[in-house]
Amino acid sequence: MRHYVRSLLVRDWQLKLVSLGLALGVWLLLVPAEKKFSEKSLTIPLETRNVPAGLEIVERPAATIDITLRAPNRLLDEIGPSGLVARIDLDRGTVLQQEYPLNTSMIAVPPGAEVVKISPGKVSIKLEKTTEATLKVHTTLRGKPARGFRVARTEIEPSAVAVQGPESRVKDAEAATTAPVDVTGLTESTVFDADIILPRPELRFVTSQTSARVTVQIEADKAAVKPPAKKRS
Repeated sequence: MRHYVRSLLVRDWQLKLVSLGLALGVWLLLVPAEKKFSEKSLTIPLETRNVPAGLEIVERPAATIDITLRAPNRLLDEIGPSGLVARIDLDRGTVLQQEYPLNTSMIAVPPGAEVVKISPGKVSIKLEKTTEATLKVHTTLRGKPARGFRVARTEIEPSAVAVQGPESRVKDAEAATTAPVDVTGLTESTVFDADIILPRPELRFVTSQTSARVTVQIEADKAAVKPPAKKRS
């Protein structure tokens, strides 16, 4: 009996193998695309939101992360990185916490798709307290007045500006400056409007005052005027 069963299995095995392959191919053709699942790797943007009041980000994570998406083939073909984004909610963040785990709930995907892998599994984000300071504003001059004239003094309004930023970046000893004021060829006092330049990119103005009025006082340069030569008798 055992010999008979074995002979049935091995008899015309090549033909049986071909038949099995044809049956599998027909089955794959008949299965709806919605029931065929595949995976795709994508690189998507990473965003932060809901930073607690009184805190701000001083060290950000990489701008993108890698994910693996699983979905029906027909749906998977329609999903690209431009339609996906990972969002980290920092509403419970503190200055002490610097590592934040990433999970699938941070990524909204179309119905029928799921995120099966995220890389990296966590990111580093550093928060600091926001603080304010008042910085003096210094005038920046470029060029020289016309021959025989000099800059007597400059006046600036406002002479100080309120700024805010992360506490490690705000330093009272620093000063803001104006954009360069060109005094080349001046022969009389002139008033300029110049942008105020903050010393660090992390700082920002507390008010809408972002420019200053600079008055450049010009006067004759007595040292440059030579006395007339004496005539010989």
